[in-house]
Amino acid sequence: MTTGVIPGGPPPEPQPPDEPLPRQRHEPSGPGDQHVDNRPRSLVITARAAATFEPVGRSVATARAFVRDTLQGWGLADIVDDAVVLTSELVTNAVVHAGTHAEVLCLRTEDGVRVEVADRYPEREVPLQQEAISLGHPDREGGRGLQLCAALATRWGVDYTPTAKSVWFQLSPPERAVGTRTAGPSLPAALLPLADGRVRVAVLQVDRKGTVSAWNEDAEEVFGYPAGEVIGRPLTDLAAWPHTPGTSTGVAEALQLSRWEGSYGIRGADGRVVQVYASHLRVRDTGGEPSTVCLLVRDQERAVLQSPSRVPATDQPQSPDGPNTDPFEVFIGSPAPDDLDGLLQRTVERARDMLDADSAFLLLATDDETELEVRASTGLPSARQRFARVPVEVGPGRYSSARMPAVHDDLAAVPGAVPLLAGTGMRSVVTVPLKVEGRLTGSLGVAAEAPGRYSNEEALRLQFAADRIALAVESARLGELERLRRGSLSFLVEASDLLAGTLDRDQTLALMAQMTVPTLATWCAVYTIADQASDPYLSYVLHEDEELIDGIKSLLSKVAPPDPVPTPGARVWTAPAEVAHQAALRSSMRSLGLSGGSTRQVAPGIGPTLATAAAVGGETVVLPLVARNRVIGMLTLGKPTDEHFRQEILELAEDLSRRAALALDNARLYSERTAISQALQRSLLPPGTPHIDGVEVEVIYRAAGEGNEVGGDFYDVFPIGDAAYGFAIGDVCGTGPNAAAVTGLARHALRLLAREGLSGPAVLERLNSAILDEGDRSRFLTLLYGELRPQPGGGVELKMVCAGHPLPLRLRQDGTVDAAAEPQPLLGVMEDLELYEETFTLDPGDVLLCVTDGVTERREGTRMLGDDGLADVLTTCTGLTAGAVAARIMRAVERFASDAPSDDMAILAMRVPEIRPEA
Repeated sequence: MTTGVIPGGPPPEPQPPDEPLPRQRHEPSGPGDQHVDNRPRSLVITARAAATFEPVGRSVATARAFVRDTLQGWGLADIVDDAVVLTSELVTNAVVHAGTHAEVLCLRTEDGVRVEVADRYPEREVPLQQEAISLGHPDREGGRGLQLCAALATRWGVDYTPTAKSVWFQLSPPERAVGTRTAGPSLPAALLPLADGRVRVAVLQVDRKGTVSAWNEDAEEVFGYPAGEVIGRPLTDLAAWPHTPGTSTGVAEALQLSRWEGSYGIRGADGRVVQVYASHLRVRDTGGEPSTVCLLVRDQERAVLQSPSRVPATDQPQSPDGPNTDPFEVFIGSPAPDDLDGLLQRTVERARDMLDADSAFLLLATDDETELEVRASTGLPSARQRFARVPVEVGPGRYSSARMPAVHDDLAAVPGAVPLLAGTGMRSVVTVPLKVEGRLTGSLGVAAEAPGRYSNEEALRLQFAADRIALAVESARLGELERLRRGSLSFLVEASDLLAGTLDRDQTLALMAQMTVPTLATWCAVYTIADQASDPYLSYVLHEDEELIDGIKSLLSKVAPPDPVPTPGARVWTAPAEVAHQAALRSSMRSLGLSGGSTRQVAPGIGPTLATAAAVGGETVVLPLVARNRVIGMLTLGKPTDEHFRQEILELAEDLSRRAALALDNARLYSERTAISQALQRSLLPPGTPHIDGVEVEVIYRAAGEGNEVGGDFYDVFPIGDAAYGFAIGDVCGTGPNAAAVTGLARHALRLLAREGLSGPAVLERLNSAILDEGDRSRFLTLLYGELRPQPGGGVELKMVCAGHPLPLRLRQDGTVDAAAEPQPLLGVMEDLELYEETFTLDPGDVLLCVTDGVTERREGTRMLGDDGLADVLTTCTGLTAGAVAARIMRAVERFASDAPSDDMAILAMRVPEIRPEA
């Protein structure tokens, strides 16, 4: 065996023949191996893989992929990059410069890995050992492979045989201290990941119920919450991403796993979302109680926690007759069954590397298989493309040949063949379908910036990989869909409960927006329509970043609202994004002095303008709010720049819009009827209590029932003439609107009849006739009616008729209480009444208390306040003003029972002030 280097330059490059793809073989080591082995006998080989590559340019990329797959499959990720670089240079020398087949042999040993690259160039000369070895200049086109071997390999050399030359190199994994699980190389400071001056690691512990039980100082610093404000709250209250229920692994599900690592968001105390990278570990205490310890850092500092990707190694060599290990399958490994996004992203990255492409993408079919939805991409603006949809086979912008493999040599010649790649700079593309049981489930494609990069051979290879992964992708997709549907059902149930819990219009609008942001969209706006002749009105705007709400509201106020079309489903609305982009462009040009005038510095207002444009620059959809066959508004949902909605999210939003529309219409009807009811009820109340010289008058009125201002009880105090005043307090049988109708009749009739100069009995007799004339709508009425005339020397003359009403009580100055009238028949029962009038005088310091039966019949269990209880309370009111007497009576009634009053109550207190001698 002779070692050395190859003198001279490379021979002319032959034309690459059109031959099949490289043939890979995995050779066993053992007695039956016929390979000539000149390595030292002490070299123990534990695994072997070999492949032969045709003398064409694309074989270099295929050889790189072969070595990468092999070493990753052996668990030698630490030396993969060096091995791929060296293999790439050596295979280039063989297939490009020498123009021969290249044979690559990978051997795993106890000390690391040995890679041999052999060519069969027939005119190689065996170099003499005494010749000086020159590695050449780094700028030379040839000879760099040996320079790299000298720089990177642990050992290297060149073996010659009469028919072949083999360059080999050996790489050893880095030595690690005992107990080291993983390690990386030493790097210059300029290549280290960036971090803040001090890296803060938030440590929190979450109990089995998902509530935070521990919160360290770094967590307070990163998120702004003190520990006392967070401990005891569910972590999901703070988590702001993933927003979509049932998509991938949510935070609540992640807390139940034994170990989890990934990204999500935490909403800080200032309302902004802090993107974090988290590592979760499920533990249990000595009592067996489980909890989850969470370590969180800012997402840009994820290198502090992120574990390096590991590929499972295999120690078993494959037989030549056995099944070959699929490099695509080795790379994908065994992803979690519910991690669809991770599986898709690894698939496109592996597909790109496998064909040495510049980009790759994967689309999944919708449920009806009429559209394909972008779910993963690499090398493309994924934020712009994610969840974008294209038709499968019909209409403009269709996705060409989605059901069959397709190769496009130059997209410039067939524009629109692959809409996803429009404007990306990609020229050549190969796409293959993902099928399960003959049903189209998706499409996988790779693309390159150069034209003519791919042929049918690459399409067949990519199709083979797609067939291997299609079932796993479909299984994960169905699992995600099921979780999304369960999450959607739970979301709709909760939304229905919240919407049904209020009849307030403004609160309903706020709930609609808060349920959609950020769960379904990044921002939303609600338009309402008062009636068929009215234009849509912008009623509510919400964005997940509260600082952008005013900007979006200002922007939408300048845009004509969407048409109130009752067509069900979401429709795209492009006006906000277009206006936002135009406004941002104008602001930028003005700030740079491009719209006229001298150049000046960037204006302070450009920031909000650009932020607003970015916030509404994505896809915007409008869903009609239809209730009772009428459009009562529109729900507008939006995404930030270049983002799209998933079809499942739009369907969920449509279901929510139907429930929200009904709730909003119910709130509108309730508000209208409440306003009408309150207006009518206020018309039944007295306009005010007149001021009476020499008499203090105080009234307290409480109508039973929510939203009622007038019930079956009523009162009135009004002037009659000649320094005389009428007063009345009554109680109609029952409560609510029907009783209030009789109340209005009685109050207005009393005023009219009393001002005609009729006596008290005559007034009540005519009122009795009017009530009986109501027929079936009539109700019996208890009424205390009286007239008072202040006397010149002090005191008040009273004339009263008590028709079936609780008797009025008089409180004298000495504290005694007695009834001030006799009971007489009530009204609304008999036609012929014989009523009489009683006259007495209130002296200075006396109080007359008139109440309805809602006061005396106040109950607590079997106890009732009654007339005696009311008299006892009144005896404690000696010396109090009329207002203080009424307030003490009401307070005693309310404290008598714990339940809310079930009957209307009215209290009328009149007091004659004491005459104080002049000083």
